[in-house]
Amino acid sequence: MHKSFNKSARLYLSKMQSQILPISISISNPFFPNRTPPSSIMPASAAAHAGAVFLNMEDGDGDDLSHSSIEDGKKFETTPFLPRVSSYDSVNSTSMASTVTSSVSYQQRRRRAASDSNLSDFPGGRRRFFCHNAGRADGDSFFITRVGSKLWARIRSGYSIITGFLALQCYAILIMPGVLQVAYYYYFSNQVRRDIVFGDQPRNKLDIYLPKDNGKNDTPKPVIAFITGGAWVIGYKAWGSLLGRHLSGTDVIVACIDYRNFPKATISEMVKDASRGISFVCNNISEYGGDPNRIYLMGQSAGAHIAACALVEQAIIECDATQSTTWSVSQIKAYLGLSGGYNLYNLAEHLHTRGPYKSLFYSIMGGEESLRKYSPEISVQDPNNKKAVSLLPPIILFHGTADYSIPADCSKTFVDTLQRVGAKAELMLYEGKTHTDVFVQDPMRGDDKLFDDLVAIVYEGDEEALAKQVSAPSRRRLVPEFMLKLAAKISPF
Repeated sequence: MHKSFNKSARLYLSKMQSQILPISISISNPFFPNRTPPSSIMPASAAAHAGAVFLNMEDGDGDDLSHSSIEDGKKFETTPFLPRVSSYDSVNSTSMASTVTSSVSYQQRRRRAASDSNLSDFPGGRRRFFCHNAGRADGDSFFITRVGSKLWARIRSGYSIITGFLALQCYAILIMPGVLQVAYYYYFSNQVRRDIVFGDQPRNKLDIYLPKDNGKNDTPKPVIAFITGGAWVIGYKAWGSLLGRHLSGTDVIVACIDYRNFPKATISEMVKDASRGISFVCNNISEYGGDPNRIYLMGQSAGAHIAACALVEQAIIECDATQSTTWSVSQIKAYLGLSGGYNLYNLAEHLHTRGPYKSLFYSIMGGEESLRKYSPEISVQDPNNKKAVSLLPPIILFHGTADYSIPADCSKTFVDTLQRVGAKAELMLYEGKTHTDVFVQDPMRGDDKLFDDLVAIVYEGDEEALAKQVSAPSRRRLVPEFMLKLAAKISPF
């Protein structure tokens, strides 16, 4: 009878449709001995619906995923709990095998559903997941391209810096005969007063080049307050020693003003240093035999830009009655700008192709937002600065037509702008001259057109002084011609 009962039970169970999932059972689960089984049952239709919701079926792609889970459920429903051949002969053994099979299968389906739901978190399910990965691959490719382009830009920048440095070294070697002679004059001549302190900041010093009589005669001498160039990075007051050496021989006092360079300072600090130096010259040059009523402000390259900024800024300050000043633009007889740039927006675009690159240029200027403030060409066009423009002294700009470091158009547009707003401005061009020809090579070959023009401007109306300059001996050559021509070809400027 026992065997008959077992046979009947197996027949009944094999024919029974699994409409419920036996979650709760009185027999303990041997696989999970410590887990308390839940006490509820879940119909298959409810399980399928829950699976569909769990799998987040929002579009057509998700239907395939949920349909697969439902089909798996149907297969589970039509499969008997007990296989046709069982090793268990008792009802309890049969029930345990049924429970284990259903529990393990149910857990597997839950794990599969949870895994699939992770994929379905991406819109579109499994297919969208792979599309998303493809998009990510495109993003990675774009990222690699960006990194590669930046790396190439750095390599190119480094190459330009290295080649520029080597060219500068070769240039310095070729003009070294003249540099040594000027350096000897700078350090050992009794006509040079070096390192005169004019402020409390580092490098707030200036050099003064005196005439041969050291300014001891009774006639005050005209003065040129000079600010050297150097791309805002390597400017130094000693770079003006060649100019000081030549002009001091014509009874003109030259004061070369130093200033902090980048990265120790940005353009705002450079302009402040220049303004302090100009103030010292205006208030103290008489002690060195200079005429405080005949002071000419001059700058070369970056120094021309700094000097122009200081001059325009001072004029704007003087229009504000609430601000005190230590010097006045009325003390400046004229502004003399050599090879300068006065519109930083245009200059940034040009320098980006030659160096420094825009990122470095913006850092030197204290950020892109500072370009407008420190562009004299733009400042003089501001209607609010109309009164300040009227205070400016005559402005004379010099530029070589073959200057590729700072094109001559920079001076042309500034002069045109000044004339349009009512300021006195004039442009003097040197045909075929480069950025360094006018200031370095020509003075070293003894044929300095800029020198002659400066003397003519300083002594304008003084026939006796002009006649004296005409009768003066010609200037001596400092460097052989072939070396100067070769230096001009390899010059990085």
